[in-house]
Amino acid sequence: MKFSAFGLASALLLSLGACDNASSKIKSASENAETAVVDPAQGTAQFQFEEESHDFGQIEEGVLAQHVFKFKNVGTAPLVISNAQGSCGCTVPEYPRTPIAPGESGEIKVSFDSNGRPGRNDKQVTINANTVPNVMVLKITSEVIGKAGEPSKEGAQ
Repeated sequence: MKFSAFGLASALLLSLGACDNASSKIKSASENAETAVVDPAQGTAQFQFEEESHDFGQIEEGVLAQHVFKFKNVGTAPLVISNAQGSCGCTVPEYPRTPIAPGESGEIKVSFDSNGRPGRNDKQVTINANTVPNVMVLKITSEVIGKAGEPSKEGAQ
């Protein structure tokens, strides 16, 4: 009985030590990832947009409205966009898939499908990149004039 209690206690101590070791490795890895992004020796990428929002104004329902958001990498490292996503299926961004060198420019083309969206529309495009901060939000707005005979849905999202 004493032997099995001793064995159980030993196993418990070993497993707790292993958990502590694993958690410290995870913490260390996350600290390294954070410092890698902001390490001045490596440089950082930074967006500078000409504009961060665009108002299409009044458009007729069914129109595919498009706008190009132009930006420049004013950082010291290549800018890499890992993802760009619209707030709904009606808002679709197209973004560069290759790194933008420091001092170079790029474009994000946003298309808004107004079909079935009468009324005011406020949409967003969320961009994930290797910048600090790593999330950027672009905004588009519009007032969609419904097709003749259809009531307007105020505040369409």
